[in-house]
Amino acid sequence: MVGTGIGPGQLTVEARAAITAADRVFYLVGDLLTEHHIQGLAPVATSLGACYGEDGPGRDAYERMAEAILAPARAGERVCAAFYGHPGVFVLPSGEAISRARSEGIEARMLPAVSALDCLFADLGVDPASSGLQTYEAGDFLRRRPVIEPRAGLVLWQVGVLESVDALAAALGETYPHGHSLVVYEASPYPGVAPRTDPVPLGDLGDAKLSQRSTLYVAPLP
Repeated sequence: MVGTGIGPGQLTVEARAAITAADRVFYLVGDLLTEHHIQGLAPVATSLGACYGEDGPGRDAYERMAEAILAPARAGERVCAAFYGHPGVFVLPSGEAISRARSEGIEARMLPAVSALDCLFADLGVDPASSGLQTYEAGDFLRRRPVIEPRAGLVLWQVGVLESVDALAAALGETYPHGHSLVVYEASPYPGVAPRTDPVPLGDLGDAKLSQRSTLYVAPLP
């Protein structure tokens, strides 16, 4: 399992070698430039996009992806699957395929890649070693309501798919002041295009324009 990074040009030398050495290559990426790059390295590469049904992403689709990757591996072929970003960050079928492969005696490995979190560190100038860092999927954060350490940074993934951003604002308001500045962040998938780094006061979070790619960064309190 390899990752293509967030933008074109972030495919590592190690990942590129894995793609070119494979008998079968599968991919699921978010832009045409990366897709064309993979097809240039492996002309018969197969998109996993066909695994999505009418309902789009979901457990059934991820199950089909995992089994599509495993089928040629079970037949003895060397398989490489390339996913957008890091293959172990919010990519359920990669981990599932690796787990099943190993349980069946098939050697499987995941190679690291650039994730959206790595881009956030660079674009926002955040060093997790300076104050610590907490990360949660936004929906899971609302359901579990973990105890927050306000003197450490907080990253909430997939805030744009929440049913109620106001509920998230209320939850954060129990720890942070009304005027505390947050950042709506979206890594840029294209060269030459700036990332989205929009500051928003906590009290205005409910009115912020969010997309499926939006991540929320909450800076630490003093």
